[in-house]
Amino acid sequence: MIRAAKQDTVKVHYIGRLNDNTIFDQSPEDRPLHFIIGRQEVIAGFEDAVEGMYQGESKTVTIPCEKAYGISKPELLEQVDRSIIDNNVELQVGGQLQITKHDGSVLYVMVREITEERVTLDANHPLADKDLTFEIKMLEVKKNQSE
Repeated sequence: MIRAAKQDTVKVHYIGRLNDNTIFDQSPEDRPLHFIIGRQEVIAGFEDAVEGMYQGESKTVTIPCEKAYGISKPELLEQVDRSIIDNNVELQVGGQLQITKHDGSVLYVMVREITEERVTLDANHPLADKDLTFEIKMLEVKKNQSE
């Protein structure tokens, strides 16, 4: 049996769930996820879970937030005056805003709180602080040719 190791290219199907069993992501049936183990192309905990799996194997693994999208960083929360946000922008707690930075790059932030005067924006990843459970099926392992 072929076992996945560092530098191998793998093809997997997955379903990602939160603790309340809500599906937050999954690979489309016709487009499995491809990545190379050891290249940090996926979150660390997912890579750790896949390494060592055999082609054809399925498993379910829970990844702690520290090995997923991390712990929220307070410095990525910012309160801004509501007046600086265009009146045409519909503000909604839990909604996302696209912000263009001075260098032209785009940053997506989550609206955390709205008051009469201020809006609290959060640039942390939406899945920060969350443990994630993945059902993973290893479809294919292509061994690194340099072995």
